[in-house]
Amino acid sequence: MINFRFKKNQLNNLPTAEFNGVNTKRGSALAMALVMIVIVAITLTSLLGYISSQIRYSKDRVERERAFQVAEAGAYYYRWYLAHQVSGKTAAQIEDFWQNGNPIGVTDPYSGTFNDSENMPVGEYELNVDPPEDGSTIVTVTSTGWTNNKPNIKRTVQVRFRRPSWSEYTFLSNSFLNFGNQSTVYGKIHSNDGIRFDGLAYNVVSSAKARFNDPSIGGSSLDFGVHTTVTPADDLAPAYPWPSGTVPVRSDIFMGGREFPVPEVSFSGVATDLDNMKAQAQAGSGQYFSAIATSNGKAGGRRVILKVDGTYDICAISKANETNHSISKYWKNDMSGTCDTCSGACATNYPIVNNGLIFVEDNIWVEGSINNKRLTIAAANLSGGSNQADIYIGIGNDNLRLAAYDCANMLGLVAQRDIRVLSYCPEDFIVDAALLAQTGLVGIVNGTSGVKNSLTFNGAISSYLQTFFFNGVSGFDDRTYNFNNKLLDCPPPYFPTGTEYAIDLWDEL
Repeated sequence: MINFRFKKNQLNNLPTAEFNGVNTKRGSALAMALVMIVIVAITLTSLLGYISSQIRYSKDRVERERAFQVAEAGAYYYRWYLAHQVSGKTAAQIEDFWQNGNPIGVTDPYSGTFNDSENMPVGEYELNVDPPEDGSTIVTVTSTGWTNNKPNIKRTVQVRFRRPSWSEYTFLSNSFLNFGNQSTVYGKIHSNDGIRFDGLAYNVVSSAKARFNDPSIGGSSLDFGVHTTVTPADDLAPAYPWPSGTVPVRSDIFMGGREFPVPEVSFSGVATDLDNMKAQAQAGSGQYFSAIATSNGKAGGRRVILKVDGTYDICAISKANETNHSISKYWKNDMSGTCDTCSGACATNYPIVNNGLIFVEDNIWVEGSINNKRLTIAAANLSGGSNQADIYIGIGNDNLRLAAYDCANMLGLVAQRDIRVLSYCPEDFIVDAALLAQTGLVGIVNGTSGVKNSLTFNGAISSYLQTFFFNGVSGFDDRTYNFNNKLLDCPPPYFPTGTEYAIDLWDEL
């Protein structure tokens, strides 16, 4: 109990309070303590709130990462699904799968469960699939994933799958390839035989052989499957498999690297693609033309003139020179007589079926330009007989052009045997196309003379035998090979492709 008393102030006779036995400093300490308690409480509350939010954030971040992994697992599940559905099938069978096989994720979203290593469910994913367009090899899969702990936290990835096409090689061959020191190649190069490369390669150069005997050098020494003689030349290849570091990198020659041995690319398998092309053309995905004999009873063919208005003229050949393959006569459409030119009563005009085919069971002479059309022209004798069909380009002093280098403009030429450049082609000849010679070669016509100024090739070349555009007496002084990058994404319709889908592009949305 606090007692106090009053006494008179001697100065002004006013009473004053005097605490009995209590120091006024204790009241001040109590007030200070209360203030400190309030400050500490506020600080602790804020700190606890911050810690709590960080814990929640950390948990959410973990769940976001897990959701991302679930989404990615969904995309890889679709790759596994495609491998089991289309592996080993022909292009026609793969096309039928997309059209009639009811692939999952196309019509309706597909949902799947992702389990951990102990087979316990972790989360779920939803797949939405954009199937390939006509003539395309690209499938786009959008996968959204989430975990069971935080289903409201979702991550989405988009993956593009692509079947590699034969049109993605600047040069593809079943035979030995030899590139001199003046060669500069920007696209991929592959041979089922060996390759000697002494120029500059900006992309991968690959061979199906681990080592081979280079015929351009002679002797019996074994060189690497892809080798160079540029100083310092590659050492001889030891027995395969080699110890690590055996093959020199040689980035001065192979800027994109070199790979060997790699799996062989089968030219014999193109026969199945030709069968499919014929069937598709006959079924309405283009036009089919049967074989026709010349006036002397020998194999003839058709002349195809591509036009920028989206059509083409076609004429049946009555007479052609067997040496330089020049044409002198055409059959009238009713076969009642002949014409000197591919026009009038000897020509028939057709619309170009976009993403379609022109299939001729005979030789073909091709010229003209493509404008906003995607087309493949195929020449193959599949009705029996020993004569294999060829394609000739450079007729009529005309280039073979695309209106633009994009996916809307694409041209493929597929020949059962050869694709030959005629000696009377333009002095500066330009070819915009993907070419494939199944059992023969892509090159100039043999037995002709005359050297042209330049060849500019924009596309891809697949040739069973070694490609050549200069043989010492005919060809081109200057030869430039450019790769059309759009051939990676948009190969010509029905052009041969691989049967395995691989991830081409990946992105998070």
